[in-house]
Amino acid sequence: MSFHNILKDIEQKKFSPIYFLEGEESFYIDEITNKLESTVLTEDEKAFNQTTLYGKDTDVNEIMLAAKRFPMMSEHQLIIVKEAQNIRNIEAIDSYCKNPLQSTILVINYRYKNIDKRKALAKTIKKNGVLFDAKKPYESDIPNWINSRVKSMGYTIDPKATMLIAESIGNSLAQLSNNIDKLSIGIKPGDKITLENVEKNIGISKEFNSFELQDAIGTKDVVKANLIVNHMGGNPKQYPFAANIAVLYNYFKKLLMMHYAKVKSKDELARFMGVHPFFLTGYSKAARNYNIRNVVAIIGLLREYDRLSKGGAPTNTTEGDLLKELVYKIMHI
Repeated sequence: MSFHNILKDIEQKKFSPIYFLEGEESFYIDEITNKLESTVLTEDEKAFNQTTLYGKDTDVNEIMLAAKRFPMMSEHQLIIVKEAQNIRNIEAIDSYCKNPLQSTILVINYRYKNIDKRKALAKTIKKNGVLFDAKKPYESDIPNWINSRVKSMGYTIDPKATMLIAESIGNSLAQLSNNIDKLSIGIKPGDKITLENVEKNIGISKEFNSFELQDAIGTKDVVKANLIVNHMGGNPKQYPFAANIAVLYNYFKKLLMMHYAKVKSKDELARFMGVHPFFLTGYSKAARNYNIRNVVAIIGLLREYDRLSKGGAPTNTTEGDLLKELVYKIMHI
């Protein structure tokens, strides 16, 4: 069952007796748990019917004893087991999961790990409850995730602002969600979130960032590229070299995809490249400035400078020096 379908069922009060929430992306685990916590019981019912246990301080026997209790003056009781990955013999809970009490909603948070799908517990939970694997999203999925999140809050967002957030924060949904929440400060429902909002509320510069650097490189705007590189070179903690390498590598990989693409429409091309259609014009300009041979050579350069940054450069060479040298070579290839 998908994340959205699980939330939809909870909203409609279609509860499962077991929710085993596992995997790397804690955001999904927290969202489902919080949704159950706010939906299953009223505030008055929670005093007698909601129990929170922690993996380091509990064991399977205590969890099963709690799960077998009947609710008091309520249709359900809610038991939340947090940090369950710290319970050594979690598979032993299979005996309860085979015949769970329908009035109990047992929520098990098994963060950053996965149970063995070949064993009985996974099969039992799939049969009698919900087994959800909270996987980290692919980087290519992040812009769409940001757009959906912003839309659910009642706003729209400028495509450049979306990409700036995605490339600056990465694919941690928890961090993305926290920063997107900040964007609502000072704007009204229905307003468009702009680059100015991102700079003001999140603190990401709209002028000096990896997105603007790749744009300057793509258009061969030497003056703009030098301004950005000099700023970044003077602030290595804020603009780590490895992050810039990753952004540029992803950019030229997509540019290579554009060169080899055989699709006809813009929408098909955007889907093939994994970008918003808004950015195709920029990629088209870059494709005219860098042919296939250029792009392949640049990808080789990026790999070489990634190696240099990890110990292959002279000891007195700074990350700022490497970035300046790399960008110069790319733009003069």
